Amino acid sequence: MLYLLSDLSGTLSALNVFRYITFRTGGALFTAGLFVFWFGPLIISLLRLRQGKGQPIREDGPQTHLLTKRGTPTMGGLMILAGAIVAILLWANPRNHYVWITLTVTLGFGAIGFYDDYLKVTKQSHKGFSGKFRLALEALIAISACTMIALYSPVSLQNQLAFPVFKDALLNLGWFYVLFGGFVIVGAGNAVNMTDGLDGLAIVPVMIACGTFGVIAYLVGNSFTASYLQVNYVRDTGELAVVCGAVIGAGLGFLWFNAPPAQIFMGDTGSLALGGLLGVVAVATKHEIVLAIVGGLFVLEMMSVIIQVASFKLTGKRVFRMAPIHHHFEQKGWKEAQVVIRFWIIAVILALAGLATLKLR
Repeated sequence: MLYLLSDLSGTLSALNVFRYITFRTGGALFTAGLFVFWFGPLIISLLRLRQGKGQPIREDGPQTHLLTKRGTPTMGGLMILAGAIVAILLWANPRNHYVWITLTVTLGFGAIGFYDDYLKVTKQSHKGFSGKFRLALEALIAISACTMIALYSPVSLQNQLAFPVFKDALLNLGWFYVLFGGFVIVGAGNAVNMTDGLDGLAIVPVMIACGTFGVIAYLVGNSFTASYLQVNYVRDTGELAVVCGAVIGAGLGFLWFNAPPAQIFMGDTGSLALGGLLGVVAVATKHEIVLAIVGGLFVLEMMSVIIQVASFKLTGKRVFRMAPIHHHFEQKGWKEAQVVIRFWIIAVILALAGLATLKLR
């Protein structure tokens, strides 16, 4: 809402600062972080009181988790979403349609994750509600969002898939693009969900990815920088940098409480919502393929589960000691902190590789 103050810049030039995306991105980051840091203890206390035994721990998971993680409350994604949404509503341009599309998907996926967490806590089982029904709901939200994005995209880019590195390389998918975009959003949401298995493991790569796509959104949404870098200019997507900044700030606040030993878990409430948000930003900025690079860690986690399940069903044998793959390394003897920090390093390298595609054109 503070963006609207810039309309008064004609009478008070100092208010012109609210027009700058970079300034408002910093403001959103600081606001979200302060909100989560300030209200975090209260939210954790309320969730611990309401949940009692906390998130159920898988009996077939690493045995150390049964001792160190039992009783820890979940649904920490509520902290992240609350901080991010407050900051977005305060600092982002309320007239920007991409902001509202992103918020809709984030809240929709967050609601699905919240219900799944609720069932797990109340039933004290790691199984939530029907996987098929959950995917169907996610697909409905994602496809609806992609339809709106396609309608708001420049005519020259509607239903087009852009390829990194190659200048002006576009593939017209027609209305199949809406299904493709929906697949990207749903896939991103569930890939982040698979990654959320250790203290701090998911939130830092999410922040790294958000930082990367915040830069991409700013550059793609600016006609001058888009022309210089020879990327497709998508008007109004620069505002998504403010959204990404808010998520980074909320993520930093959450990490204060999620650092090992975690006082709270993100849960499906947060992981589904944040993954869906990343997917929407990638689709809106026409960088869907780059998301697979920047979010390569999430892709690795998801593929490890798919490979494990497929191998066991087809051959009766497991490829990994345990899936997702972060548990595989735990079973090999890596300490939890080693797995987490090494995966963070991988996330940084992949983010830099994703940014490098902008300048390789």
